[in-house]
Amino acid sequence: MTQIELLREDYEDALRGLVAIPSVSSSDEGGDCRRCAEAAAALIRRFGGEARIIETGGLPGVHGRIRSGSGAPKVVIYNHLDVQPAPVEGWSIPDPFLMEIRDDGTYLGRGTTDDKGPALAALFGAVLAGRAGTPVDVELIWELEEEIGSPSFGPLLDALPAGPRPDVVAVSDTIWVSTNKPAMPYGLRGVLTFYLRLETSSGGPTHSGLTGGLARNPFAEIASLVSQCADARTGAILIPGVYDDVRPLDDEEREGFAASGWSAEAFRTAHRLNSLRSDDPADAMERIWARPTFELHGITGGYEGPGIMTAVPPRAEAKCSMRLVPDQKPERIFELVRTFVAQRNPDVEVVFDAKLEPFLGPRTGRYAEAAAAAVESAFGVRPAFTREGGSIGAVVTMQEKLGAPIVLMGLSLPEHNYHGVDENFSWRQASRGMVMFRGFLGRVAGL
Repeated sequence: MTQIELLREDYEDALRGLVAIPSVSSSDEGGDCRRCAEAAAALIRRFGGEARIIETGGLPGVHGRIRSGSGAPKVVIYNHLDVQPAPVEGWSIPDPFLMEIRDDGTYLGRGTTDDKGPALAALFGAVLAGRAGTPVDVELIWELEEEIGSPSFGPLLDALPAGPRPDVVAVSDTIWVSTNKPAMPYGLRGVLTFYLRLETSSGGPTHSGLTGGLARNPFAEIASLVSQCADARTGAILIPGVYDDVRPLDDEEREGFAASGWSAEAFRTAHRLNSLRSDDPADAMERIWARPTFELHGITGGYEGPGIMTAVPPRAEAKCSMRLVPDQKPERIFELVRTFVAQRNPDVEVVFDAKLEPFLGPRTGRYAEAAAAAVESAFGVRPAFTREGGSIGAVVTMQEKLGAPIVLMGLSLPEHNYHGVDENFSWRQASRGMVMFRGFLGRVAGL
């Protein structure tokens, strides 16, 4: 039996224990996030590391260490332990927080793939490297606010013990594009969220028979304004200046995208979509990884009960977001939106909500190559360098505060149902992930 197989029971017990703690950061009922942090710190200590809880002013974080000695290269590995809510409707198991292990080595439960399973795979890989005497110092940073935008992650980093800057940061919170082709994203989109608000009456709804045709309808005006911001069918953003700062892809990046194994059919199936705006792989990958978006998430303020109430609503609010790509700045994009709205309908108020910068990391260089070689050694396939359409707030904060190159070494697959019902992970990905991280740390030590 291999070293990895000997750890299987320990890994499954540890994952079952963490999944059983419903660390939903958006509600944190009963202090579950703190219980999860304490359980995670205890796990690190159990396997020979040092660990402590970091207070942030928000939800706590965990800082772990597995040291080899003075002067060794320093590697930070980031994961998060908070999860999305998990209503039981649609799940194949009675309780999403009571993990079930299937005969094929599938782990079913909330948090198994996002991100407790990968976090433990990274921990066990570091433990294996330590047992082998690999001369590298590993620091584990596990937060419990990623699912709510990491609002306290800056204070978490500020509270870490003083020490040398890390040589490299590894993040294991990303998804492969294809089940059989590893992917190493080097870019993440940023995000800008805001509200469009319009009030046309200081009172309540008015009778549409008495006022309709003369009274302004804020729902209709907001809907018209949104349609002027972006083409609903093509997704093209119509606000002047938004595309001016978009960094174009080079030929090498396009080749990396093409090598990822992305397919329209697999994408539709994984996300349960009936159709897409484009089935052309090259165009589709640019749309989700390298182009900005404008999305409408909801319009509120009118009658939402059963049937139709024939009244003109007094106010409306649209909830909007934009995904941003390198080299777009959220502040500049917000000003473009505000100027555009003022020109089209000056009565509409544009209310800022939140922002996050896009991220672009290395796809060449010794640390990117060390990561790619470790992935290939563990999974038998050279990874494709891609980007991801989502955002990880902690990555941008670490780029600013730690000043070290960041490599994204995710283990999750499209069918693992990130944020969805029947979220799952597998022993195959976990065990090979341990090999991957052990190999990565060994390669960094060799540098």
